Amino acid sequence: MYPPELVKPMREDLTRIGFKELHTVEEVDQAIAQKGTTLVVVNSVCGCAAANARPAVRISLDHDKKPDHLVTVFAGVDREATDHARDYMVPFPPSSPSMALFKDGELVHMLERHHIEGRPAEMIADNLIDAYDEFCK
Repeated sequence: MYPPELVKPMREDLTRIGFKELHTVEEVDQAIAQKGTTLVVVNSVCGCAAANARPAVRISLDHDKKPDHLVTVFAGVDREATDHARDYMVPFPPSSPSMALFKDGELVHMLERHHIEGRPAEMIADNLIDAYDEFCK
C-alpha cells in the first residue's frame, strides 16, 4: 500500500479531468454494467503512468468522440477494486498502467503496459482515439 500523500497527485491527474475513482468491487461492477462506453484506467505509480499513460488519456479526451463514462482504479492502493476490474479484462494479463474500453459491459479495446511503456503520450492517445472513433458515439 502506498502512502495517500504519494498517490494523491496521481489520482488527481485523472479525477480533475472527469474520472470517477472506484474503490470497491461493487463500484467496479456498476461502472462496467453501464450502458454506452466506459474507459477504465488502471492507474499506477510507475514512471510510464506519469510520463505516458495519464497524459495520453488527457490528450485523447480532447476529441469529438469519447467514452460516455470515465473510471479509474489504482493498482497497489485499491487492491480489491483493481483485481476485480482486471477480471473483466481477461484474457489480458494484469498490467499497470493499462486502459480498457468497454461497450455495454463488453471489453472492446485494451492497452496493456507494453503498449504504453516507451511510447510517447501522443502515440498512445492516437490508439485510444482510434478506439473511440470505432466504438463511441
